[in-house]
Amino acid sequence: MEKGTLIEFRVQNQRRLATIDRPEGKKLWIAMDQHLQSHTLHPRHITFTVPHERFRPQDIPAFWQQVQPLLDPESLEVAWEIIREEQRTITPQGLAELLFGETTAATCYAAYYLLSEDRFYFKLKGEVYEPRSVAQVAELKHQHEKEAQRLAEEATFTEHLAQALAGEAVQWSAGDRKRLEQLERYAIAIETSAQHQGAVELLRQLKRPTQPLGAFQLLVDLGLWSTHENLFLRRSQIQVEFSAKVLDVAHNCLNSPPTDIDADLRRDLTHLKVYTIDDESTQEIDDGLSVEVVGDRQKLWIHIADPSRWVMADDVLDHEARRRATTVYLPTGIIPMFPSELATGPMSLVEGRLCCALSFGILLAESGEVLEYEICPSWIRPTYRLSYDDVDMILEQAVPAEADLLAIAHWGNRRSQWRQQRGAIRIDIPEPSIKVAGEEVEISPLRDSPARQLVAEMMILAGEVAADYGLREGIPLPFRCQSPPELPPDDELRQLPAGVVRDCAIRRCMPRSEMSTQPNPHASLGLDAYCQVTSPIRRYTDLLAHRQIKAHLRGETPPLTPDQLNELLLRLVSSIQESSLVERQTNRYWCLEYLRRHRDEVWRGILLRWLRPEENLGLVLLEDLGVELAMRLQRQANLGESLLVRASRVDPRSDQIWLEEVSEVPSSPAATVTP
Repeated sequence: MEKGTLIEFRVQNQRRLATIDRPEGKKLWIAMDQHLQSHTLHPRHITFTVPHERFRPQDIPAFWQQVQPLLDPESLEVAWEIIREEQRTITPQGLAELLFGETTAATCYAAYYLLSEDRFYFKLKGEVYEPRSVAQVAELKHQHEKEAQRLAEEATFTEHLAQALAGEAVQWSAGDRKRLEQLERYAIAIETSAQHQGAVELLRQLKRPTQPLGAFQLLVDLGLWSTHENLFLRRSQIQVEFSAKVLDVAHNCLNSPPTDIDADLRRDLTHLKVYTIDDESTQEIDDGLSVEVVGDRQKLWIHIADPSRWVMADDVLDHEARRRATTVYLPTGIIPMFPSELATGPMSLVEGRLCCALSFGILLAESGEVLEYEICPSWIRPTYRLSYDDVDMILEQAVPAEADLLAIAHWGNRRSQWRQQRGAIRIDIPEPSIKVAGEEVEISPLRDSPARQLVAEMMILAGEVAADYGLREGIPLPFRCQSPPELPPDDELRQLPAGVVRDCAIRRCMPRSEMSTQPNPHASLGLDAYCQVTSPIRRYTDLLAHRQIKAHLRGETPPLTPDQLNELLLRLVSSIQESSLVERQTNRYWCLEYLRRHRDEVWRGILLRWLRPEENLGLVLLEDLGVELAMRLQRQANLGESLLVRASRVDPRSDQIWLEEVSEVPSSPAATVTP
């Protein structure tokens, strides 16, 4: 190359122009840029040599001013059309001639510049440029547009993040939502994987911890999640909200009720006084109790809500309920199986309203054994909506005006004694009742009061009658069964302190109950056969039992064969188990959160059993709360021994708690706290 030859080279991928000054050795060249700075270059570093003219370094700015007006990318598309049709290749000089009609130094460099910047129309092949096909150009443009859109969305997302973190209101775009969903998936992840790389990179850019907890905290800081976001629920397949389609169908059902296929069979039982008994907060009222005098005998009536009156098999609402399988009960509220406007409205046994029900009329022997029964679709009008506390007070004071309720309680006691004689096993260990409203958390022990025992006995009685009817008439039903437990010898049990410690030992031996189309005994209930039918608004299996029984009452073949029912139960059990797990995990979280807020509180505890005796690790029941927790004692202790304990460290998010024994006299625990 001669002195004054204009060349282009790259420094960190940036274009530079310089003129050749002199050779350096056998292979290198010394070039001077417009600032008179010298560069030692190997020929392979030179990306283009401008032909025809010689330049001085100080001429470079003027040369660049000549080139700039020629750099029109749109002109390259015109050239591509021509060259593609001619099916030939082209050089920078050839493109200069085609575009500008001359091959000066400025036009040749401009042509080279356009070709080297081009992303769509040409590709370098050796020393020449080859036109791409129409399909290739279209695809490259599409990819370029997608990338430009991605970069724009990324910039918008970054801006929105900054606004949200500053406490400003943000209207998140669809593109933002996709990135936030990546962050959410990572926040609920148990382990990091390749699919979380986008979220990890975002956290790294924001200089935040790159673990799932870092993603969780970012979502909290953005105001998208609560500090107490239910990660167990988010990890599950449980849908919190109903789709617009399901809600539309529910609304239409309210406005245009389906035909009552049991209308001709419904018996008018509106003359009966009907008690519905539940927690004050319960909105889905699915059972009511009555007693009727028949001659010199008292006939019990157990009325169960009839949601199948409103939901047809295999319609949209039915498929949604089947998918959910059960209502999920969380401290923060319920996730219903049916839309609330139906579940708490026409499906429920609402005080004072005319309601559809499936009623079980039962005559008992004085021993508590079932003598005879009938099952019928019915009309009822619930008379009283009572809480468990209301009923406990009525029973304790033996209120004469509520003789019907006292009679139902009498028969409930008879039933309990009859089942005990048949080997029923009663375990009386309090459980925590946890309620969360806003920032307030309330925990109290749920004890087995007379009112709760009364309702439980009536529900068990209805389940026994339903199972017997299914057996007698050959109706496939979702029976609930439980194998007999292998209990320790009586003398070994008697050595344990009576009460919760002994009950805890028995509970450990109880097999899990199972669902089957085959009727088998239920050991802990003391029944030969049992079928749950009393919560069809809350349990899909109960709804199935209603449909099977009601079809038989109409003289029809039950809709499900044993094989069909069994196949359906297998699918339902999986959903039910998932819901139960989320309930347990969520309750555990809020128990720990309550104790975290009460770290200075001292609680009364009872040592229920040893988990690992060699490590002094035992299970302790906090009596004031009904909460069972593992605790490592620093001394020898006996089962049933009372302890005073305090939560020294609690981390609800990581599910960790450390209890320590103390000697202070406990103060009265607060029922409700606000952090």
